[in-house]
Amino acid sequence: MPNASVLEMKQAQVQALSEKLSEAVTGVLVDYTGINVADDTALRKELRENGVQYNVIKNSIIKRAIEGTPVEEMSSVLEGNTAVALSDNDYTAAARILCKYAENHENFKIKSGFLDGKVVDLATIESLAKLPSKEVLLATVCSVFQAPIAAFARAVQAIVDKDDSAAAE
Repeated sequence: MPNASVLEMKQAQVQALSEKLSEAVTGVLVDYTGINVADDTALRKELRENGVQYNVIKNSIIKRAIEGTPVEEMSSVLEGNTAVALSDNDYTAAARILCKYAENHENFKIKSGFLDGKVVDLATIESLAKLPSKEVLLATVCSVFQAPIAAFARAVQAIVDKDDSAAAE
């Protein structure tokens, strides 16, 4: 039986992970077997720059953290090496970065994931990965709103230019 301090530390880890999972809008579980330190460091840097928390966590800690939650069915994939990527505000970042990484590293595998507290299949994770980033989507929406206004402004300017050229003659 573990001593009290070890047990207390593990309970704190479970509690912290439970809180992170409940705050996250999206999460992805991966098997990181076979990646080297340089690749892992680059992956972690890219995830961090995109606001994604990425941690290697023992399967037993993850199992206890997801017990009794809507994402409990992810416990079926908790075998081997597991890392958890969580994002609090960007729905696509974790999936986009990890799926791109998995394409280039055959041993790195996506295990499971969740979206808004519901477990999703691998096809959904891959679909999320194909979506553009939040910034690109916002820029697209802004350009759609801006296009009619810009066209109207050009039309008004053309009328003004036509009137100016007619008055000059």
